[in-house]
Amino acid sequence: MEKKIAKDLLSIGAVFFRPDEPFTWASGIKSPVYCDNRLTLSDVAVRRDVEEGLAEIIKANYPDAEALMGTSTAGIAHAAITAHLLSLPMGYVRGSAKDHGRQNRIEGRLEAGEKVVVVEDLISTGGSVLEVVDALREAGAEVLGVASIFTYGMKKGLERLAAANVKNVSLTNFDAVVRVAVEEGYIKDTDEARLLKFRDDPSDESWIG
Repeated sequence: MEKKIAKDLLSIGAVFFRPDEPFTWASGIKSPVYCDNRLTLSDVAVRRDVEEGLAEIIKANYPDAEALMGTSTAGIAHAAITAHLLSLPMGYVRGSAKDHGRQNRIEGRLEAGEKVVVVEDLISTGGSVLEVVDALREAGAEVLGVASIFTYGMKKGLERLAAANVKNVSLTNFDAVVRVAVEEGYIKDTDEARLLKFRDDPSDESWIG
């Protein structure tokens, strides 16, 4: 599955490597990779692989799931489609509470004690998905874990998830995509070590040189 989804993401440019002309994240960190999993929604074949893959890992890792909750906004569509495949209820968590109406942060019905799985498109440092988990826990949900399309596998993200006792299962990961990118000729084999160095410590820009 890791390799199949890695090939899918690379084929549609959802993951795009540019080690010699780094992108700049909002945090100011220079990155050799750009990830936009929203593109998976526009490609029918890739979308099918992703949603069926998410359904598969949820059934395998969270068999007691009673509902799926998407992250806003990138995880909403994936949660909806996957919930449909699994015949489960679905909702989503806003980045912040609405400033009108009932001022909801969680959209959709959520019962106290309900066992939910958070659906996320990608995980880097883990901050945004942990905010969603916290909101669901505060609302009384039992969060079984996270199902995501792609994870960078960064040390900071792994440590934060572990500290919050949050399990994450991803369809693919940075290391797998890098390997496939080399095999398929998207990047040079000499780039692999540089990219993995970035993954180990994004704040260390020595990989650029």
